[in-house]
Amino acid sequence: MNLDGRRESTNVEDRRGMSGGAKVGLGGGIMGIIIAILAMFMGGGGLDIGSILGQMGNVTMQEESSDGQPIEYSAEEQQLATFSKQILGGTEDIWSQIFKSQGLGEYRDPKMVLYSGSTSTACGQGQAAMGPFYCSGDQSLYLDLSFFMSMKQQLGADGDFAYAYVIAHEVGHHVEYLTGVLQQIHSKMARYGQGSAQANKESVRIELLADYLAGCWAHYDNERFGSVEDGDLQEAIDCALKIGDDYLQKRAQGYAMPESFTHGTSEQRMRWFKAGYESGDVKRGINSAMQLDYSQL
Repeated sequence: MNLDGRRESTNVEDRRGMSGGAKVGLGGGIMGIIIAILAMFMGGGGLDIGSILGQMGNVTMQEESSDGQPIEYSAEEQQLATFSKQILGGTEDIWSQIFKSQGLGEYRDPKMVLYSGSTSTACGQGQAAMGPFYCSGDQSLYLDLSFFMSMKQQLGADGDFAYAYVIAHEVGHHVEYLTGVLQQIHSKMARYGQGSAQANKESVRIELLADYLAGCWAHYDNERFGSVEDGDLQEAIDCALKIGDDYLQKRAQGYAMPESFTHGTSEQRMRWFKAGYESGDVKRGINSAMQLDYSQL
């Protein structure tokens, strides 16, 4: 992925090394109603992705931990931190452009919180084993960078564009929040009852749309910056395959339980990402996600 000369987002809070994810230097309070739930985490719906990926113990540059002792992180993790800030910066530029050109109103940038192990959020306690996630309660996406290392080593889902897809997917949930889609579907899920088959189906709807929106971002990021290089799309598609509910469940327990799917099958996730990348039409994706019968997703 070509990121030469790309800026890093300043909407980033680095909590790595903080015990319990203590909040430092936050501007303003928590905004909005707390409607995001732990099932929004990658690997949600009863399947703990940590049981498959495991956790890496990599310990960045000089930084003080909660007890005042310096912590050293690996060069690889520092590179991933810089990369993640560049990708977030790209999503800020592109989604601001998309919102204006497609009549979606004003785009408000989300915050990205880098943490290690666990951290507090407006949606409850976040755990690294749950994977990256977005919380609409504080309009932030949370990322433990060890997830990328585990993707590579345990799942074989590797490459900078695959990592970018993961971040863009979570930003996709922020776009859903700004357009009101997230609130609508979460309201339906609450009526059905968390963990019910119907609620799980609505969760799949949210996740596939986020994949589509990640594809839309990639479409315009490449158009504006020439960021997509040979093999990049295949990296994202391979990643989508390996984080499909059916793939993960079969890997964890030898069989899949469709009624428990919360993110969609590998085929669905690959298809929705590709559709977003090919069209770049945000409203089309939203309409499809909201109107299609579950069997047609």
